[in-house]
Amino acid sequence: MRILYMGTPDFAVLPLEALISAGEEIIGVVTQADKPQGRGYRLTPPPVKVCALSHGIPVYQPDTLKGEEFASLLSELNPEMIVVAAYGKILPHGVIAYPEYGCINIHGSLLPEYRGAAPMQRAIIDGKTVTGITVMYMDDGLDTGDMLLKREVPIGPDDDFGVIHDRMAECGAKAIVDAVEAIKNGGLDRIPQSSIDSEPTYAKKIEKSECLLDFSEAPNALHNRIRGLSPVPLALTHTPDGRLLKVLKSATEEDGEPEQPGIVVALDGKITVSCGENGCGRISFLTVLPEGKGKMAAADFIRGRKIAVGDRLS
Repeated sequence: MRILYMGTPDFAVLPLEALISAGEEIIGVVTQADKPQGRGYRLTPPPVKVCALSHGIPVYQPDTLKGEEFASLLSELNPEMIVVAAYGKILPHGVIAYPEYGCINIHGSLLPEYRGAAPMQRAIIDGKTVTGITVMYMDDGLDTGDMLLKREVPIGPDDDFGVIHDRMAECGAKAIVDAVEAIKNGGLDRIPQSSIDSEPTYAKKIEKSECLLDFSEAPNALHNRIRGLSPVPLALTHTPDGRLLKVLKSATEEDGEPEQPGIVVALDGKITVSCGENGCGRISFLTVLPEGKGKMAAADFIRGRKIAVGDRLS
């Protein structure tokens, strides 16, 4: 089957490699433009582009999928199926409707839960213990198309976004190979999302304001937010001198005496902070990223900076 693959970040690399290994005919890869990265703003290709070129697959980086230019390319390539994995742009109707066997998307949630841009992060932040991959037909809505198959992925109590991202990419790679093979053999039914006894939820893009830790929240809520935002974009607070302190790893502690939320109550190799409505809760920072520094263990931050019991993080 002639497949046109559309994807951009690391999440989309493993599914592409899996399709190649399965012997599928990948006629081209559509990805987003190279972007400047790092301190030197060096122009860097998307991970999917690097992968495709290493396999000798033609790569296309159109500014838009609308208009005659991409329509002509689509006609020239003439794919029988389009597979999409975190491409990053909304596909117009003409693209979705073009291939004979449909436009298939690898979505990072168990639909109809967490439609939208940040399903993995939102599931962790919400304290979910299970997420998964849905392979689905695309339509003109936001992740509203008929489903083909689902695969569950567990979320451990200390798993962060980085861990779940990699686990989901592996799951997505296996799921898309199974789905494409089944479609070729006519072995998968379309399941409308409306047939699922569950209300749709939406996973909107993570905003900067959501990264700021609110110590009036309960310890579990803070821990879930920290791991849901790690390793990017990272939860943050401010030290008493006003400098940013980002948090990569945390742990909840047993409740203590009431204290104003945000007060540093212990510095025993970790930074333990009061939290919750009455300040009885406790959250500890284990790994941090101080402003202007590299990431480090909390113990190293404690030894190298002036932070003391009684300080308030804000």
